[in-house]
Amino acid sequence: MPDILIKGALAVLTMDDARRELAGADVLLSDGVIAQIDVGLDAAGAEVIHAAGCVVTPGLVNTHHHLYQTLTRAVPGGQDALLFGWLQTLYPIWARFGPEEMFVSAQIGLAELALSGCTMTSDHLYLYPNGSRLDDTIAAAGEVGLRFHPTRGAMSIGESDGGLPPDSLVEDEAVILEDCIRVIDAHHDRSDGAMVRVGVAPCSPFSVSRDLMRDAAVLARDKGVMLHTHLAENDEDIAYSLEKFGCRPGQYAEDLGWTGPDVWHAHCVKLDGQEIDLFARSKTGVAHCPCSNCRLGSGIAPVRAMRDAGVPVGLGVDGSASNDAGSLVGEARQTMLLQRVALGADAMSAREALEIATRGGAEVLGRDDCGQIAIGKRADIAIWDVSGIESAGSWDPAAILLAGPTRVRDLLVEGRRIVADGRVVSFDLGRAIVRQGQLVQKLQN
Repeated sequence: MPDILIKGALAVLTMDDARRELAGADVLLSDGVIAQIDVGLDAAGAEVIHAAGCVVTPGLVNTHHHLYQTLTRAVPGGQDALLFGWLQTLYPIWARFGPEEMFVSAQIGLAELALSGCTMTSDHLYLYPNGSRLDDTIAAAGEVGLRFHPTRGAMSIGESDGGLPPDSLVEDEAVILEDCIRVIDAHHDRSDGAMVRVGVAPCSPFSVSRDLMRDAAVLARDKGVMLHTHLAENDEDIAYSLEKFGCRPGQYAEDLGWTGPDVWHAHCVKLDGQEIDLFARSKTGVAHCPCSNCRLGSGIAPVRAMRDAGVPVGLGVDGSASNDAGSLVGEARQTMLLQRVALGADAMSAREALEIATRGGAEVLGRDDCGQIAIGKRADIAIWDVSGIESAGSWDPAAILLAGPTRVRDLLVEGRRIVADGRVVSFDLGRAIVRQGQLVQKLQN
């Protein structure tokens, strides 16, 4: 793989430990890592990407997604529902998915993320109808070229046992644990710079048993992988926890071994002060999903309080059935705006929101090799053209979340070009979109 020299950027927002912002700087990428950062670099034989008029940032990091949901955007009956009603509308549709639906929806979702500046994403796949496997999404990520943290999710309590999902979508708990071991052994890469790392992710407290939550934590720690689930998403979620478990979600998580630096929870909209303190002490991560939380009417997560307490916070687009989009740069802007509307205009700056979207997400996923433009870090880079109409008149081009593009110009993952001149170049996106449309038509019929 040839070296790549990113030349003459208007600004390089490093997100390094000093949070340096470098004007007119060059960045040299070699063997998948960042080799040099300076003004006036020259590298014989390197491919040059000219970045005049561009802001260069670390690739954005998505800490929560359901890629399969790109096949079920804007479904009638679920457009105006709260979380539980929305799920009950969509479960019967998802039950008709198979391996191809999982593969193609992941292709589309990953490409959409790439175009929004994302270089690394997790995915929470918790249903496996008609022979679907986590391997289907891992194959899609390999084709698209994003750094991928798939999680082997699960549901084990169906409607007949008081859960939300239909019985056809739940699995036997012994089978779930066996398949977790299989996918970890087959795909998890512990090495520095890994392109695939697998996590263990029972869906939620209202779709699995306490035993499975506890056993999943034991298994994940035995295998040295991370743990993920949904937690404290809305008022219904809190009420369910109090009724079924006699405690709030934070205590439930702590009692079952679901706190620590190897755990991150999605949403956490309704965490109270004690739960925030618990997560801060234990370094338990949070995937903040602002657009989905708005779409489902769940509320505004206390991100300012979490950050001030020391809770690791990253961003998530959540599924396209509850967001209808997969733009990580859009989530970063929404994060900033919601904290301001709740707490005042000085509650969060554009730069802090971008930090959460980059090194914040990398920290949540346990990736200290990513999320920064610093020598020795992985060559995951987003290049944003700020010479267009979106930034016209901006006095601070580095404040791209205030006045900047929503689509990346160039995206590199491990030093490989995934997006060039605003187009996905790693696979045939047009063909995948056509197939996606055919699969949607089949599901509608």
